[in-house]
Amino acid sequence: MKRRDFIKAAGLALAWSEARAQDRIRRVGVLMIFAADDPRAKAHLAKFKRGLVQLGWTEGRNIQLDIRYGNSNPDLYSARAKELVASKPEVIVGNTTPVVAALRRETRTIPVVFVNVSDPIGSGFIASMARPGGNTTGLMLYEPGIVGKWLAMLKEIGPQLVRAALMANPKTLPFDYFVRSAKATAPSLDIEAVPSPVAGAADIERTISSFAKVPNGGLVILASATLSAHQDLVVRLAARYRLPAVYADRDFVTAGGLMSYSTEISDLSGQAASYVDRILHGAKPADLPVQAPTKYETRLNLKTARALGLSVPSSLLVRADNVIE
Repeated sequence: MKRRDFIKAAGLALAWSEARAQDRIRRVGVLMIFAADDPRAKAHLAKFKRGLVQLGWTEGRNIQLDIRYGNSNPDLYSARAKELVASKPEVIVGNTTPVVAALRRETRTIPVVFVNVSDPIGSGFIASMARPGGNTTGLMLYEPGIVGKWLAMLKEIGPQLVRAALMANPKTLPFDYFVRSAKATAPSLDIEAVPSPVAGAADIERTISSFAKVPNGGLVILASATLSAHQDLVVRLAARYRLPAVYADRDFVTAGGLMSYSTEISDLSGQAASYVDRILHGAKPADLPVQAPTKYETRLNLKTARALGLSVPSSLLVRADNVIE
């Protein structure tokens, strides 16, 4: 064979090999905290898939997604994690702290990309933000200092406020992480931070009704799957007992809650696609720094403020990115 023909044949073989490699279907697992029919699950997955497409990954052509759902039931997370790890994907995306904890109990070798996790160091997922170490990295939800922002907003709209209940299900987020921050910040605002763990609808109703018996109180509703599942109940009770509330999820304000200061949580799932892409191209989770949100939005419901008899200060109104009349 002539040298020129040999080089041409070798080039064709290399091109064919590269095409085959690109067409090889890569397997990615996803474990969602929500149920499959939950609109939040659909929003997270839609943004994640859109992010993958933008990076050149198409389901059925070069990537396969194996998606499992926790149905907002902590008792299911371990079983779903076990199933997903047994299917041996190349990387797994885990949504929220308890889900990632369940995945880490099952594997320390398969790369895990987390989203909506607020205390990855304290939860034992990573060694540091800059160099996570191990098999886990991802996108942080909230840093502890944000609690000070929530408490300050409550004091701003209700200067007479002296107590704030921090509500969440400790099984769905690192509750102590936020409580410690609240305890450190609240005294400077002349507020008593009251940890108020809840596990379901009955707990939510009992906790809010009991808290409301003492005047001059307000609510800090953390980003907890349990509270999100009972969003309408929380908003209704806050209105019934005339309690100003600040939410870590802006959807509560759309549903009639008073105000929120939050990041767009589902956007983190879209950003997770870039981590998956880099890992599938050979990057190690240990070397990929954890990212914290950089964009926050203040949402304010003036109709709710009027119903609660609150006068919204101009300073808060000017800062609001979204105002519901």
